[in-house]
Amino acid sequence: MVATPAWPPRSAPRLFVKGPLAVNGDVRLDGQSAHYLLRVMRVKEGDAVILCDDATGEWAAEVTAAGKRDCTLRPVDHLRDREQVPDFTLCAALLKKDRFDLVLEKATELGVRHIQPVITRRCVADKLNMDRARHAITEAAEQCARTALPTLAEPVKLDALLRGWSDNRMLFFADEMGGEPVDKVFSTQSGAAALLVGPEGGFDDAEREAIRSLASAKPISLGPRILRGETATIAAIALWMGLAGDWRQEYTQT
Repeated sequence: MVATPAWPPRSAPRLFVKGPLAVNGDVRLDGQSAHYLLRVMRVKEGDAVILCDDATGEWAAEVTAAGKRDCTLRPVDHLRDREQVPDFTLCAALLKKDRFDLVLEKATELGVRHIQPVITRRCVADKLNMDRARHAITEAAEQCARTALPTLAEPVKLDALLRGWSDNRMLFFADEMGGEPVDKVFSTQSGAAALLVGPEGGFDDAEREAIRSLASAKPISLGPRILRGETATIAAIALWMGLAGDWRQEYTQT
Protein backbone atom coordinates (compact mmCIF):
# COMPACT_ATOMS: atom_id res chain seq x y z
CA MET A 1 0.00 0.00 0.00
CA VAL A 2 1.33 3.42 -0.96
CA ALA A 3 1.50 5.78 2.00
CA THR A 4 -0.60 8.93 1.77
CA PRO A 5 1.72 11.93 1.53
CA ALA A 6 1.68 14.19 4.57
CA TRP A 7 -0.27 17.41 4.15
CA PRO A 8 0.94 20.04 4.26
CA PRO A 9 4.34 18.78 3.11
CA ARG A 10 7.39 19.90 5.06
CA SER A 11 8.69 21.55 1.90
CA ALA A 12 5.67 23.88 1.61
CA PRO A 13 6.72 27.55 1.34
CA ARG A 14 6.04 29.82 4.33
CA LEU A 15 4.69 33.34 4.16
CA PHE A 16 3.53 36.06 6.55
CA VAL A 17 0.34 37.79 5.38
CA LYS A 18 -2.06 40.36 6.75
CA GLY A 19 -4.69 38.75 8.93
CA PRO A 20 -6.56 37.64 10.76
CA LEU A 21 -6.67 34.28 9.02
CA ALA A 22 -9.67 31.96 9.32
CA VAL A 23 -10.86 28.66 7.85
CA ASN A 24 -12.01 29.18 4.25
CA GLY A 25 -11.27 32.91 4.46
CA ASP A 26 -9.65 33.41 1.06
CA VAL A 27 -6.41 35.39 0.90
CA ARG A 28 -5.50 37.13 -2.35
CA LEU A 29 -1.84 37.95 -2.89
CA ASP A 30 -0.17 40.14 -5.47
CA GLY A 31 3.07 42.07 -5.78
CA GLN A 32 6.21 40.67 -4.18
CA SER A 33 4.41 37.90 -2.23
CA ALA A 34 2.71 36.57 -5.35
CA HIS A 35 5.93 36.79 -7.34
CA TYR A 36 7.71 34.73 -4.67
CA LEU A 37 5.09 31.98 -4.71
CA LEU A 38 4.42 31.92 -8.46
CA ARG A 39 7.84 32.59 -9.96
CA VAL A 40 10.32 31.52 -7.28
CA MET A 41 8.52 28.63 -5.58
CA ARG A 42 6.50 27.68 -8.70
CA VAL A 43 3.30 26.93 -6.81
CA LYS A 44 0.19 25.91 -8.74
CA GLU A 45 -3.44 25.22 -7.93
CA GLY A 46 -3.81 22.56 -5.26
CA ASP A 47 -0.37 23.17 -3.72
CA ALA A 48 0.04 23.85 -0.01
CA VAL A 49 1.43 27.05 1.48
CA ILE A 50 1.99 27.74 5.19
CA LEU A 51 0.56 31.12 6.19
CA CYS A 52 1.15 33.13 9.36
CA ASP A 53 -0.54 36.40 10.33
CA ASP A 54 1.29 37.33 13.57
CA ALA A 55 -2.04 37.06 15.37
CA THR A 56 -3.84 33.72 15.10
CA GLY A 57 -0.76 31.57 14.44
CA GLU A 58 0.11 29.18 11.64
CA TRP A 59 -2.22 27.82 8.95
CA ALA A 60 -2.02 25.31 6.13
CA ALA A 61 -3.56 26.88 3.05
CA GLU A 62 -4.35 25.56 -0.41
CA VAL A 63 -3.68 27.51 -3.59
CA THR A 64 -7.11 27.83 -5.24
CA ALA A 65 -6.11 30.15 -8.09
CA ALA A 66 -2.72 30.88 -9.62
CA GLY A 67 -2.57 33.64 -12.22
CA LYS A 68 0.34 35.41 -13.83
CA ARG A 69 0.65 38.16 -11.23
CA ASP A 70 -1.62 37.15 -8.37
CA CYS A 71 -2.87 34.09 -6.56
CA THR A 72 -5.55 33.10 -4.08
CA LEU A 73 -5.06 30.85 -1.08
CA ARG A 74 -7.66 29.28 1.19
CA PRO A 75 -6.70 28.52 4.82
CA VAL A 76 -7.77 24.96 5.60
CA ASP A 77 -6.12 23.79 8.82
CA HIS A 78 -5.01 25.77 11.87
CA LEU A 79 -1.67 24.16 12.71
CA ARG A 80 -0.34 26.21 15.65
CA ASP A 81 -1.32 29.13 17.84
CA ARG A 82 0.89 32.21 17.80
CA GLU A 83 3.93 31.32 19.88
CA GLN A 84 4.90 33.00 23.12
CA VAL A 85 8.49 34.17 23.13
CA PRO A 86 10.54 35.28 26.16
CA ASP A 87 10.26 38.91 27.22
CA PHE A 88 13.68 39.81 25.88
CA THR A 89 14.53 43.12 24.19
CA LEU A 90 17.57 43.77 22.02
CA CYS A 91 18.94 47.31 22.18
CA ALA A 92 21.49 47.28 19.39
CA ALA A 93 23.62 50.20 18.23
CA LEU A 94 23.25 50.87 14.52
CA LEU A 95 25.93 49.33 12.31
CA LYS A 96 26.69 49.48 8.61
CA LYS A 97 23.69 48.40 6.54
CA ASP A 98 24.66 44.80 5.75
CA ARG A 99 25.91 44.14 9.28
CA PHE A 100 22.76 45.48 10.89
CA ASP A 101 20.70 43.37 8.48
CA LEU A 102 22.55 40.38 9.94
CA VAL A 103 21.70 41.52 13.49
CA LEU A 104 18.00 41.81 12.61
CA GLU A 105 17.98 38.42 10.91
CA LYS A 106 19.73 36.50 13.68
CA ALA A 107 17.89 38.25 16.52
CA THR A 108 14.64 37.13 14.90
CA GLU A 109 15.84 33.55 14.44
CA LEU A 110 17.10 33.36 18.03
CA GLY A 111 13.76 34.44 19.52
CA VAL A 112 14.03 38.12 20.53
CA ARG A 113 10.63 39.70 21.26
CA HIS A 114 11.44 43.38 20.67
CA ILE A 115 14.23 45.18 18.79
CA GLN A 116 15.22 48.73 19.69
CA PRO A 117 17.91 50.24 17.42
CA VAL A 118 20.13 52.71 19.27
CA ILE A 119 22.22 55.66 18.07
CA THR A 120 25.47 56.23 20.00
CA ARG A 121 28.28 58.73 19.53
CA ARG A 122 30.48 56.26 17.65
CA CYS A 123 27.81 54.85 15.35
CA VAL A 124 28.79 54.99 11.68
CA ALA A 125 25.11 54.95 10.69
CA ASP A 126 22.48 57.22 12.20
CA LYS A 127 19.43 56.21 10.13
CA LEU A 128 17.55 52.96 9.51
CA ASN A 129 15.38 52.11 6.52
CA MET A 130 12.40 50.76 8.45
CA ASP A 131 10.78 49.07 5.44
CA ARG A 132 14.01 47.24 4.65
CA ALA A 133 14.43 46.30 8.31
CA ARG A 134 10.89 44.91 8.61
CA HIS A 135 11.41 42.93 5.40
CA ALA A 136 14.60 41.38 6.84
CA ILE A 137 12.77 40.45 10.05
CA THR A 138 9.83 38.92 8.19
CA GLU A 139 12.04 36.85 5.89
CA ALA A 140 13.99 35.56 8.88
CA ALA A 141 10.79 34.62 10.71
CA GLU A 142 9.54 32.72 7.66
CA GLN A 143 12.84 30.89 7.31
CA CYS A 144 12.94 29.70 10.94
CA ALA A 145 9.22 28.82 11.22
CA ARG A 146 8.57 31.53 13.78
CA THR A 147 4.90 32.50 14.18
CA ALA A 148 5.40 35.74 16.15
CA LEU A 149 7.23 38.63 14.53
CA PRO A 150 9.51 40.72 16.74
CA THR A 151 8.35 44.29 17.17
CA LEU A 152 10.73 46.91 15.78
CA ALA A 153 11.02 50.46 17.10
CA GLU A 154 12.38 53.55 15.42
CA PRO A 155 16.04 54.27 16.28
CA VAL A 156 16.53 56.28 19.47
CA LYS A 157 19.56 58.08 20.86
CA LEU A 158 21.26 56.36 23.77
CA ASP A 159 20.64 59.17 26.25
CA ALA A 160 16.91 59.11 25.46
CA LEU A 161 16.82 55.34 25.86
CA LEU A 162 18.46 55.57 29.30
CA ARG A 163 16.21 58.43 30.48
CA GLY A 164 13.11 56.38 29.76
CA TRP A 165 14.39 53.08 31.09
CA SER A 166 12.27 51.22 33.63
CA ASP A 167 13.97 49.71 36.65
CA ASN A 168 11.62 46.74 36.25
CA ARG A 169 13.63 45.48 33.26
CA MET A 170 17.19 44.27 33.71
CA LEU A 171 19.56 45.84 31.19
CA PHE A 172 22.54 43.63 30.44
CA PHE A 173 25.31 45.83 29.09
CA ALA A 174 27.97 44.20 26.91
CA ASP A 175 30.97 46.20 28.13
CA GLU A 176 34.30 45.57 26.40
CA MET A 177 35.99 47.12 29.45
CA GLY A 178 34.82 44.24 31.62
CA GLY A 179 31.88 42.92 33.57
CA GLU A 180 30.57 39.83 35.30
CA PRO A 181 30.93 36.47 33.51
CA VAL A 182 27.92 36.09 31.27
CA ASP A 183 27.17 32.48 32.21
CA LYS A 184 27.01 33.35 35.90
CA VAL A 185 24.73 36.35 35.32
CA PHE A 186 22.31 34.82 32.82
CA SER A 187 21.85 31.53 34.67
CA THR A 188 20.43 33.35 37.71
CA GLN A 189 18.26 35.82 35.80
CA SER A 190 14.47 35.74 35.70
CA GLY A 191 11.82 38.12 34.43
CA ALA A 192 11.91 40.75 31.71
CA ALA A 193 15.39 41.52 30.39
CA ALA A 194 17.22 43.47 27.70
CA LEU A 195 20.63 43.43 26.08
CA LEU A 196 22.52 46.58 25.11
CA VAL A 197 25.34 46.20 22.57
CA GLY A 198 27.45 49.05 21.21
CA PRO A 199 28.82 49.94 17.77
CA GLU A 200 32.14 48.95 16.20
CA GLY A 201 34.06 51.56 18.18
CA GLY A 202 32.32 50.71 21.44
CA PHE A 203 30.81 53.15 23.91
CA ASP A 204 32.78 56.21 24.95
CA ASP A 205 33.58 56.89 28.60
CA ALA A 206 30.63 59.21 29.17
CA GLU A 207 28.17 56.73 27.66
CA ARG A 208 29.62 53.89 29.71
CA GLU A 209 29.29 55.93 32.90
CA ALA A 210 25.68 56.84 32.05
CA ILE A 211 24.76 53.21 31.42
CA ARG A 212 26.42 52.00 34.61
CA SER A 213 24.55 54.65 36.62
CA LEU A 214 21.23 52.89 35.91
CA ALA A 215 20.07 50.84 38.88
CA SER A 216 18.90 48.03 36.58
CA ALA A 217 22.05 47.95 34.40
CA LYS A 218 24.48 45.05 34.79
CA PRO A 219 27.78 45.01 32.86
CA ILE A 220 28.63 41.62 31.39
CA SER A 221 31.74 40.15 29.79
CA LEU A 222 31.55 38.14 26.57
CA GLY A 223 34.98 36.62 26.93
CA PRO A 224 38.61 37.56 26.39
CA ARG A 225 38.34 38.82 22.79
CA ILE A 226 37.02 42.09 21.37
CA LEU A 227 34.01 41.17 19.24
CA ARG A 228 32.40 43.01 16.36
CA GLY A 229 29.02 44.51 17.17
CA GLU A 230 27.09 41.88 15.22
CA THR A 231 29.15 39.02 16.68
CA ALA A 232 28.68 40.23 20.25
CA THR A 233 24.95 40.60 19.69
CA ILE A 234 24.44 37.13 18.24
CA ALA A 235 26.63 35.47 20.87
CA ALA A 236 24.94 37.21 23.81
CA ILE A 237 21.41 36.47 22.59
CA ALA A 238 22.27 32.79 22.09
CA LEU A 239 23.75 32.59 25.59
CA TRP A 240 20.72 34.25 27.17
CA MET A 241 18.28 31.97 25.33
CA GLY A 242 20.26 28.92 26.43
CA LEU A 243 20.68 29.95 30.08
CA ALA A 244 17.52 31.97 30.80
CA GLY A 245 15.27 31.80 27.73
CA ASP A 246 13.21 29.24 25.87
CA TRP A 247 16.06 26.97 24.82
CA ARG A 248 16.00 25.47 28.31
CA GLN A 249 14.02 22.27 28.68
CA GLU A 250 12.44 23.56 31.91
CA TYR A 251 11.46 26.93 30.39
CA THR A 252 7.94 28.13 31.18
CA GLN A 253 6.46 31.32 29.75
CA THR A 254 5.74 34.07 32.28
